[in-house]
Order: sequence, then structure tokens, then C-alpha cells
Amino acid sequence: PDDPNHRPLQENLEILRSLEGFRIVELPLPKNPRWLDGNTRLPLTYANFYIANGAVLVPIYDDPHDEKALEILRPLFPGREVIGLKSRYLITGGGSFHCVTQQQPAGKIWKVSPTTEELS
Repeated sequence: PDDPNHRPLQENLEILRSLEGFRIVELPLPKNPRWLDGNTRLPLTYANFYIANGAVLVPIYDDPHDEKALEILRPLFPGREVIGLKSRYLITGGGSFHCVTQQQPAGKIWKVSPTTEELS
């Protein structure tokens, strides 16, 4: 309850529960938040899993809640092996397995570097 994300997540849960036609399955969040630097909290979640042929790849973080999340997900995917894979370093990019498997736009990918004036 003292986490800054608690209230918005509870509000989201209440909204989902008010909708009809959905089965809500709650997953824990990792118990221990992680930081990229002193200011940037990493978006640790077990919900960023990837569904593959015969398997579900679930990010884990060497956290006490890892196994609980896997136990919740296993019965939801009959016929698939639910596998926890370490995502501590992948998550530093802002996402995990589901995010990195998404489609990329066609064409050349380029990045514009800001000028010194834009940085000030």
C-alpha cells in the first residue's frame, strides 16, 4: 500500500472487475523494486510474458514472488510449458519478452541525435 503504484493499480483492477465478459487473474508484482540508476524505477512485471508454440516464456527477476507468479500462470496455459527466464538485464531496456518480440516498422531505422542547443 505504501508503493506509489499501488493506488493506480487498484483503480485499474476495480475498472476491470466492473466490466463483463472477462476473467480477471491477478499476478503479484516482484516484491523488490529495482532501479536503473538512482532515479529510474524498472518496470518489473510478470505479465510481459511471450506465448510460443508449446511454451510460455515468463520474465523472472531473482525475486521471492517469481515462483508464485509461475504457479498462477501454469494452469492458465494447458498444453504449454510455463518457463521462467531471467529478465534482470533485458528489463533495463524498458520491457521484456513480449515487448522484444513485437513487430518492427519496415524501412530504415535511424536515430536523430539532439544538438547541443537542444540539450540545454
